[in-house]
Amino acid sequence: MNSSHEEYSPSYTLALRLEIPNSPGMLGRITTQIGEAGGNIGAVDIVEAVDDALVRDITVNVRDEAHGKKVARMVRDIEGLKLISVSDKVFLLHLGGKISVQPKMKIETREALSRAYTPGVARVCQAIHEYPRTAFNLTIKSNTVAVVTDGTAVLGLGDIGPEASLPVMEGKAMLFKEFGDIDAFPICLDTKDPDEIVAVVKAIAPTFGGINLEDISAPRCFEIERRLREEIDIPVFHDDQHGTAVVVLAAAINAAKVVHKEMGDMKAVILGTGAAGYSCANMLINAGFREVICCDSAGIIFEGRKENMNSSKERVAKITNKKKIQGSVLEACSGADLFLGLSRPNTLSIDAIKKMERDPIVFALANPDPEIDPREAAKVARIVATGRSDFPNQINNVLCFPGIFRGALDVRAREINEEMKLAAAKALAGTLRIGELSEEYIIPSVFNKSVVRHVADAVAKAAVKTDVARRNRPMKGREEVTIY
Repeated sequence: MNSSHEEYSPSYTLALRLEIPNSPGMLGRITTQIGEAGGNIGAVDIVEAVDDALVRDITVNVRDEAHGKKVARMVRDIEGLKLISVSDKVFLLHLGGKISVQPKMKIETREALSRAYTPGVARVCQAIHEYPRTAFNLTIKSNTVAVVTDGTAVLGLGDIGPEASLPVMEGKAMLFKEFGDIDAFPICLDTKDPDEIVAVVKAIAPTFGGINLEDISAPRCFEIERRLREEIDIPVFHDDQHGTAVVVLAAAINAAKVVHKEMGDMKAVILGTGAAGYSCANMLINAGFREVICCDSAGIIFEGRKENMNSSKERVAKITNKKKIQGSVLEACSGADLFLGLSRPNTLSIDAIKKMERDPIVFALANPDPEIDPREAAKVARIVATGRSDFPNQINNVLCFPGIFRGALDVRAREINEEMKLAAAKALAGTLRIGELSEEYIIPSVFNKSVVRHVADAVAKAAVKTDVARRNRPMKGREEVTIY
């Protein structure tokens, strides 16, 4: 069977546990049936022998959930076979959750217990009470981030609530640890009220060195972030807005190099005005783009437009489309150098790309299905990027948020400002040297080990330069604390 990205995904892999009579040709019947059902067999393993039968695990790649059910049903119907279980490898990975809390030392003696807990811990508490800033040295605060959501804008799923969003937040916490060596913990809130969200985050802030807001719907996310940035003295970062903008700008910087254009001469069209739309527009403008035009389902956004507007679109209108151009996405793309999609599938046409300037750059970031099929876009565009891992040029926020928070935590920054985000984008782009860049390689892989350190160093320097750092150098290793 063909196992290209057109049909199969690692997100849909089944493990069929079967009790198979130990008779000639039985395994062949099973594999034939799976093949006829369209399944792609990955592995066949013997688990154990029972009486006159073998228990085998057969791993099968399928296209989607419905296809998986079809494969399992056809296997179950084979006479003489016992289908013991059907396991989905994604669900198996999530059993019991994906993260845990581990102590840094073992408590095996009374002496160790007395130092880690009572009575010794009282002295540490008193030291922090007298010198509050020592909490950064003496607790988890210096390396811990809260991943906060209300589950109203989960990628590809929308408003699914706090409990259903927890697996995503656990995954985000894993990425913080894996890529930035930052301890992160999911906080899923059972409220959509901005006042309550702000109050809760303010109340838990003493535990954390930073707050990562995640999957909170617009326009409430703007108010929540703004208020928290004003009211607490640790970094607050809404990744759906700013993380996307940082990686988009990094990719745009390198794409411009590939097509030999200056950003000051470039026009960008952004389709989508959710949480990321305003931030991307603002960052492209700050980076020097000549013109930025934003669009939604009603067409081009401009100051004074009455149809289909809200507070977030009003914000967009104030900083973009200075000439107050009106019309459709097709008209917006006329003469554009970069198209940035942050909307829905099938919202960009080939005709729109053909109206763009020479060597069009298309970032179609709707997930899981982009604004246009990347293979179709590549027939006309010079450079195509998506948010998917199965196509070249994946624009993924994991390229920036671990490094941004690593740099901010290293210098104990009070906030993450525009200069720090711009520094992160330039550092991310600069991870790839000019000789490495090509149409299909404008952004580093998420597994590039140098990305986090490059981004973190740049962010830390920008924090110091803009006077939002509590220390003027990153912490190196374990530090001693003088308390008397």
